[in-house]
Amino acid sequence: MINSVDLENSKAHVIVIIIEYIPGTGNKKTIIKRTTGTTTVLSVIAAEDSAERKSHTDYYIQIITGMPELTINSVLYPLKPGDGIIIPVNSLFYFNASTHFKMILTILKPA
Repeated sequence: MINSVDLENSKAHVIVIIIEYIPGTGNKKTIIKRTTGTTTVLSVIAAEDSAERKSHTDYYIQIITGMPELTINSVLYPLKPGDGIIIPVNSLFYFNASTHFKMILTILKPA
């Protein structure tokens, strides 16, 4: 996965276009990274099912484009642009998508 540098402070960004799809790989750009957490925008290629992972802290997902399915602890959540969902700490989760999608991922570190 390619990771670009942080976005410029005090500048408006069109979140849908700040990241592009790259064939054969995921793409991510860090929006902001602090000791308390990170916000990243990601583009995911269709049919690239993600491996099941475990969240080690709370994650907040916001869908920008596309319609992925997110499974959290064996419960399926069909998502669409504008949807947001929290993946609770210690949850097993993975994405499945028949189309490309973009999302914002906010990872909150424990206090």
